Amino acid sequence: MMSQMVDLKGELKVNEPLAKYTSWRVGGIARQLYKPTDKVDLSLFLSQLPPTEPILWLGLGSNLLVRDGGFAGTVIYTAGILQNFTISEDKIESEVGVYCSKLAKQAAKAGLSGAAFFAGIPGTLGGALAMNAGAHGTETWSLISQVETVDRAGQFHQRTADEFKVSYRQVVMPAEEWFVSATIQLQPGVQEQETAEIKALLKRRNETQPTNQPCAGSVFRNPADDFAGRLIETSGLKGLSVGGAAVSDKHANFIVNTGDASAADIEALIHLVQQKIALEHGVNLQTEVHIVGESA
Repeated sequence: MMSQMVDLKGELKVNEPLAKYTSWRVGGIARQLYKPTDKVDLSLFLSQLPPTEPILWLGLGSNLLVRDGGFAGTVIYTAGILQNFTISEDKIESEVGVYCSKLAKQAAKAGLSGAAFFAGIPGTLGGALAMNAGAHGTETWSLISQVETVDRAGQFHQRTADEFKVSYRQVVMPAEEWFVSATIQLQPGVQEQETAEIKALLKRRNETQPTNQPCAGSVFRNPADDFAGRLIETSGLKGLSVGGAAVSDKHANFIVNTGDASAADIEALIHLVQQKIALEHGVNLQTEVHIVGESA
């Protein structure tokens, strides 16, 4: 496929192991992985892919389980790459490769309020947009006024927030379009207060979540009027393990890689937790984590 591509400025890797790109540190090989230099290069790359090529967009890989058999398609890697970023008055215009933690800090520095919760999201803006990520009672799409997307042909589209069907941890996209940038609408605030709020959020996160172990954030969506972590903890499942994967002792809605977990271990543990919660509580836990690729 490489020989067919022309005029690209980015980096194309063939048969690339995905474990180093995911926060769980597991995952098989991608047929190819592309790191674009900018939006124009991304557009050119997309326009040269076969029309049926499977595409996986990857930021920090923090809400993702790639199976051990890998991904038989093209991964587009954006974290820290698509990161143009401007602040004007009460708005932030940001590309999808910007880390959520940076959004929070830059907004605070500019004396803007509303973005502090981003400090609690361990991913990029692209991932936050795709799943309506949230933390501490605020969700990404409550701040979005418009977005820019790109389609398979490499064409860009400007869309307003009301063109998307958004719900808890879910965003319905136009078919075959992906986020490239977004406009985030904020309120005037006080820099010191915002900075203090971010510090408090990060302290709370470090105290309550296994941030020192490979994990992927919350594994399960919270069921209506309840918390997945509470259900798992009351069922005595903290510490439950399959191979190298274990339910965190610190937060029951986190599964950690204790050192030598495979993606299959993690997926088996996810199913085991789901079965036990269904049996004990009559609740079918839905995953928040996206599971992609082929089994080994």
